Amino acid sequence: MPTDVSCLGLGALGAPMARNLLRAGWSLTVFNRTAAPAQSLEAAGAQRAMTVAEAAAASPLLLLCLSDDQAVDEVLALAKGHLQPGALVIDCSTISPGTSQRLAGELATQGVDYIDAPVTGGTEGAEAGTLRVLIGAELDQLERARPLLEVIGGSLHHFGPVGAGQQAKAVNQVLVAGSYAAVAEALALADRLGLPQDALVEALKGGAAGSWALENRSQQMINDSYPLGFKLALHRKDLGIALGAAAEAQLELPICERVAALEDELIEQGCGELDVSALARWFKG
Repeated sequence: MPTDVSCLGLGALGAPMARNLLRAGWSLTVFNRTAAPAQSLEAAGAQRAMTVAEAAAASPLLLLCLSDDQAVDEVLALAKGHLQPGALVIDCSTISPGTSQRLAGELATQGVDYIDAPVTGGTEGAEAGTLRVLIGAELDQLERARPLLEVIGGSLHHFGPVGAGQQAKAVNQVLVAGSYAAVAEALALADRLGLPQDALVEALKGGAAGSWALENRSQQMINDSYPLGFKLALHRKDLGIALGAAAEAQLELPICERVAALEDELIEQGCGELDVSALARWFKG
């Protein structure tokens, strides 16, 4: 298993994932559309590529952590013809299952393998190397990727062939939608009733109402301050993927649909770059 990898996409998740690989002894080539994150990793010992093509040619493994389907399409189009024979693309972006399956087919004609490996756990998990990695891959390709994925993730979960990881991530984002919205709504009611919100959260988080969102995002909602864990605008994009998958399966997701509508309103108000917990802003009127 080679220990060199090209990391493309150095945003809120991609940059700490790359830093963890560097600390673990991997040889990194990095590329990002905006220079600053790549320059920071270059200062820490990574090689900085000036183009996607240069990054693609540098390593037998490509780790992608990009914003959406279009970004992944554009990067892999630029990489085409420059990938090493037998290369493996490990895509940690959250995109539609159909896009993942199409990309896998296109890359296969070039002798390149592709797996989808979206992650969950936010910036905290990316920095700590404890992300949960949701994987769609053939088993032999998963084994090629495993040493890398075990550095960036605290646990790996294989759900089937390419596309299955993205399907699992869609389910995850439906749960995020419901849990964050429920915490925001509950705290709005507590506020209107004049209850001490900090004391209430402490009382409830260990019981049946407890959740990761209550434990980790309630204070942000109480403070009306939303430092980035995962952008609300990106979560709205992910809900679109989930709603699309549900439509194909002839399933209605009324909670998901309502949260998507709330997020649309907040994005129009300029909250798209805030953490998903900014859902609480909707209830503040």
